[in-house]
Amino acid sequence: MGRRLDLKVGFKCNNNCIFCAQAHKKYLGDQTTETLKEQLMVAKNDGCDEVVFTGGEPTIRDDIVQLIIFAHEMEYELIQIQSNGRMFSYKDFVKRVVDAGTDEFSPAIHGHIPEIHDAQTRVNGSFTQTYNGIKNLKDAGQDIITNTVITKFNYRFLPEIAEMLIKLGVNQFQLAFVHPVGNSWNFFDVVVPRKNDVVRYVHRALDLAIESGYKPGEVMVEAFPFCFLQGYEAFCSELYIPPAEVKDATMTIKKFEDWRKIEGKRKFKQCRDCKYRVVCEGPWKEYPEKYGDGEFKPVKGELIKHIEDTVMPEVKRAEFKRIKLLDE
Repeated sequence: MGRRLDLKVGFKCNNNCIFCAQAHKKYLGDQTTETLKEQLMVAKNDGCDEVVFTGGEPTIRDDIVQLIIFAHEMEYELIQIQSNGRMFSYKDFVKRVVDAGTDEFSPAIHGHIPEIHDAQTRVNGSFTQTYNGIKNLKDAGQDIITNTVITKFNYRFLPEIAEMLIKLGVNQFQLAFVHPVGNSWNFFDVVVPRKNDVVRYVHRALDLAIESGYKPGEVMVEAFPFCFLQGYEAFCSELYIPPAEVKDATMTIKKFEDWRKIEGKRKFKQCRDCKYRVVCEGPWKEYPEKYGDGEFKPVKGELIKHIEDTVMPEVKRAEFKRIKLLDE
């Protein structure tokens, strides 16, 4: 597993998501081409061998193809575009970014129908563009790893969203519990559901994926502690997130995996009695600031000391490459 650079190219976006975790930084705009090239060089020298172009929205930059080519020339082993997926609805754009050397595409889709997706992006027609973008990427034979943010708008429809993604034939999909920062903090009461309300819909979505042949690492749930994933522990995203460095215009986090545990997330007094206490990261810290910690119940049993031990025996971590399970 390589070390990954999560490179936020800026904060301009053609969506205006009500849950956007970067909304408070939009005033910063986008970074320059030369600054981003410098950051790519520095990170490569620091040992990063994979890069994710993210934002904001990287695909609306005029220089995105230039940046992909530069990363390819820098011999990054994997180049991913994390996107709202709308630009992929243009087949000529898909061809350009594929020809430039992109290896993976990570479009985000937050509903199974326009009414749910567009209500969150706050752009009419965005669902249709993203959906068609995923189809175009699929037709072009690309690796597609989607992300769906779990919110009050869509949690009851997670099984339907899973069915849609399965039908589209995406290689991997993640359900990510909303991080209550930026817009999702400002609109907390509108956006952030209780985990106890979400859990049965998450389990049903996972069941549908499993029944369709998706394996751990090909479908996963992020920021959803193990006490909510009993029987589904192998589908916890934190098992598969690679070590990463995060850069944007204002900061660099050298080891995001450490930052998540130390600063980003929180555990509670009762977690001391849980068998997952060593390996579990807990929820994003903002969640209990509003909802408290009463939903988090310790799971009894023999202490699990290594995160790999949460994966079912037949799919040990050694079988994983990056964040996808290889079964060739």
